[in-house]
Amino acid sequence: MAFNAAAEFVPSLTAAQFSTVYNLFSLVIASMLFTAIYLLVSQRRVAPRYRNALVVSAIVCGIAAYHYIRIFNNFGEAYPAGATVDDAHVASNIAFNEAYRYVDWLLTVPLLLIETVAVMALTRDTQRALLYKLVPASALMIVLGYPGELSGDLGTRALWGFLSTIPFVYLLWVLFVELSRSLDRQPAEVVHTIKMLRLSLVGLWGVYPIAYMFPMIGGDFFGGADGFVLRQAGYSIADILAKAAFGLAIYKIARVKSRIEDPAYDDDHASAPVTDPRRVAA
Repeated sequence: MAFNAAAEFVPSLTAAQFSTVYNLFSLVIASMLFTAIYLLVSQRRVAPRYRNALVVSAIVCGIAAYHYIRIFNNFGEAYPAGATVDDAHVASNIAFNEAYRYVDWLLTVPLLLIETVAVMALTRDTQRALLYKLVPASALMIVLGYPGELSGDLGTRALWGFLSTIPFVYLLWVLFVELSRSLDRQPAEVVHTIKMLRLSLVGLWGVYPIAYMFPMIGGDFFGGADGFVLRQAGYSIADILAKAAFGLAIYKIARVKSRIEDPAYDDDHASAPVTDPRRVAA
């Protein structure tokens, strides 16, 4: 059963629609790039056991920045400017490639789960058991969703979307049930933050299947240029929050736990250096 090809191929964008998507992509690139840099230079402010979590967070943001640069360039080529600034951006013979997103998610989603587990500083056996459940499920979720994203057939898109939902639901179950058991072993100062982090991550991931369904909903809005813009905006904002903001939250948890375990990392309340009175007199 076929549906309107415009659900996947948008023949043109208005100048305002193009600028909205263009500026959002630019915002994502800046957010990811400078968050990655900040996390890398801040490693020494956390205890050694939490530094891997920060490195992984920086890698996630770096991978996302790279792919958004590719998406940014591809978008400009797919919808080149018209004769004037107010003219519509008509689609060229270069297709807008959603595959960049799936390659990005295939790399970054498992890493997001790895950094979440790493910052909790669980026993090695517990970490291994959790990652054996989380990482394969996340990869399977993305791989199964990709054929449906490319399909111009409603039934095919629905089938692969349903199959992708199975590991997605399993992933949510593990995050809520399995990771909840480890909260009892976390310092009281970070338990609330970890709970909110987990909830926000799951909530943000919910944006992706909703956007995936837009072409299935169809209609003039969801199946046309407005739906395309809304989908790209949803993906972009969710990526900023789920990767850059999530990485900064991981850093906050690592900082708090480092201060609890070793006062030497409590540099926010460090004493001011004592000035030698003899130098002042001189």
